Formats: sequence, C-alpha cells, structure tokens
Amino acid sequence: MDRLTPLPRIVIAVFALANLALAQPAREQPDMKIDAAARTEVIEGVVKMVTEKYVFPDVAEKMAKAIRERMGQKEYDTLSSAQAFAQKLTRDLREVSHDKHLSVDYFAKPFPQQERKEPADEDRKREERMGQIRNFGFEKVERLSGNIGYLDLRGFFAAEFGGQTAAAAMSFLANTDALIIDVRQNGGGAPGMVALICSYFFTGEPVHLNDLYWRPTNSTEQWWTLAYVPGRRYVGKDIYVLTSKRTFSAAEEFTYNLKNLKRATIVGDTTGGGAHPGEGVRISDHFGMFVPTGRAINPITKTNWEGTGVAPDISVPADLALKTAHLSALNKLESKEQDPELKRQLKEIAGRLRKELDETKLKAN
Repeated sequence: MDRLTPLPRIVIAVFALANLALAQPAREQPDMKIDAAARTEVIEGVVKMVTEKYVFPDVAEKMAKAIRERMGQKEYDTLSSAQAFAQKLTRDLREVSHDKHLSVDYFAKPFPQQERKEPADEDRKREERMGQIRNFGFEKVERLSGNIGYLDLRGFFAAEFGGQTAAAAMSFLANTDALIIDVRQNGGGAPGMVALICSYFFTGEPVHLNDLYWRPTNSTEQWWTLAYVPGRRYVGKDIYVLTSKRTFSAAEEFTYNLKNLKRATIVGDTTGGGAHPGEGVRISDHFGMFVPTGRAINPITKTNWEGTGVAPDISVPADLALKTAHLSALNKLESKEQDPELKRQLKEIAGRLRKELDETKLKAN
C-alpha cells in the first residue's frame, strides 16, 4: 500500500504500520542535507529506542553494539543525504536482527517536539479518511463463475473504522458456495480487523486466534473470534487464501490463523515473514523509526512466521494462484453436487478454467 505524509501522532502499536499509511514517509518527498551533529543525534536516538523497546533485549544489545562499531569506523561520516542515511541505518539494523518490520525513516515534514500517546481527534479523523480513500482495504468483492466468492483484500484497517465495510463485503459473499480471499497485495494492518474477518468463519464457542507478547509491559494480549458479527457467518464452506511474497505482517497472521485452524487452503507463494508488531517513535525533527516491541505467538504452534513466512498448502507462482484456487473450488463443488444439471454446469466451467490455466502455464514457460 502507498506510504503517505506522516501524521503528527507516531506512537501506535499495530502490525505493519507502514501499510496503514500512518506515521510513515511519503514515497516521493524532497531529500535534505544533514551534518555530523544531525547524524549523531539520530544514531543516539536509534540506539536508545532499540535498547529500550526492541522485543528481544539480547538482539537489541547486538544491534546497538553493531551501530556504535560502524559509527566508530566512520561509516556514516560521508552520508549527507537524509534518505540515504535512514536507508543505511535500516540495512545495518536488519543485518543483525533480520527483522523486516524494523526501520529508520526520514520525513521531509518535521515532527512536533512532543509525542502524543493518545490520538487526537484530528489524527483519528485523518486515519479514518485515509482508510476511506482505500475503502478500508476492500479492493474488490465479486462472484466468480460457479458461484465462487472472491474478496481482494489489500489491508487490515482498524475495525472501528472499517467494520461496516467488512460486514457489507461478507453479506455480499454470504450466498456463494466457496470463498477465495486474495491477500497477495496485502502488507498488513490492525489485528482487530483480522479477528473480525476471521470471526465470520467460525461458529459456536470463541476460537483462540493469536497472542501478542509486548516487551515494554511484559504482557500478553489475546485475540479470539467475536461472539457476534453483523450479518451471516460463512461456515460449512471451503475457503482459500491467496498469498505472495508481498503478503506481510497482519496479512500473514490472517493466513497463519486460518491455516493452523484448518479453516482455509493456502494457495500461492510463501509469505514475507514479518511477525513482530510494534510502534512508530520520534527520533528527531526529521527522523522516526518503527521498533518491533512485540511478537506473535500462535496458540497451536506456540511460535510464529517471523523470518520463515507462511508456506502455502498448494505452492504455485502468485500470478497463478487465483485460477488454481478457483479450479480447486469448482472441482470440490462438482464432486459433491447431487443435482445432475448443476453438476454438469460446474464440470463445464471447470473444464474451461483448466484450459485457461494450462495455456497460462505454457506461456509462462
């Protein structure tokens, strides 16, 4: 998802902050020159934030040591570009941590001196407006041939803002016979929306989806399916989740939840491998960073997908995932269908789709 001009608020705990367009730099913004004093201020701030907040204290110490060693070797002395400086710090931190959430970012628009722990009304309004512009991540909702539902979901925005859109999408899909959820272009977002959408796929007692451990408070936050959702639940039908290497963070949690609960078939590429949520913090007037302060703990596996990604059940190139899942859904429906005419129609549709898929594979080769 696009990165927008930063909000004044930069302290917020979410999965993949960048993909909610909150507190992140614009993709195109003017660079600025920085001097030795500015570099030192940023380095000291980065080391402090990492040491105090990073989810694994031992790794934090190693990162701090590595940055100071590079500083002592004068690796940063020739960097006068603010953007290049931020990029190098990010690379150096990730070289030690291998944490894809961890980043240092330059902002052309200065941050206010004081951080605000709670969002102001204007921040919340802008957050909601940014979500509206993207329809809260719901890019496309449609019926594919054979009465297969399709949801192209490109972000998990806060449920308090996007909940009605989620309910409308699920109501539209309620009468389909199988569902394909496409998160191939989904970089993450809010765990509350993950829980809301997952809740439509289960009934009965609440289902334990995920835990988030937070280092700053030494506490664990649990996420369960909701006892109530607007509209009808989507139960008793097959679900497919499409993934790519770009599928990241909360989108990976969504995929990991449904895979381990055996509620969905995952189709596509192994995902990006980012399981550490955190917070955006101010470093100086023009620099901020995203510090992973927590880690996901799945209640079934007791671990997460950090560094490994979520492996698909059906491994195919991401651009073939939709047709592959669609064909699989049609074949399953056709095998179960008792009505001769409907069975014939499903078989005919599947035959056409199989031909298209074979032709696509031939062209790719």
